[in-house]
Amino acid sequence: MNLFITGFLQVFFVAINTYFIANKMLFGTAMAGFTISFIWSFNVKKVAFGTTKDRIIYALGAGFGSLIGLCVSIWLF
Repeated sequence: MNLFITGFLQVFFVAINTYFIANKMLFGTAMAGFTISFIWSFNVKKVAFGTTKDRIIYALGAGFGSLIGLCVSIWLF
């Protein structure tokens, strides 16, 4: 579950950041970019040394995070 959540969060913020960049929202872009990198720093070790199952769970979380991040961006802005 931890891998799913970290995959979700990282790509959730990527989706939001894409919206911020497209709409020239400077502060949001900087904050989302920082958050993406911070979460990524925790994910590297977990995924790089994980099993195939770990990678699939992480990727499922990332896919879901992308979808929800887009929906939240549309809803909020």
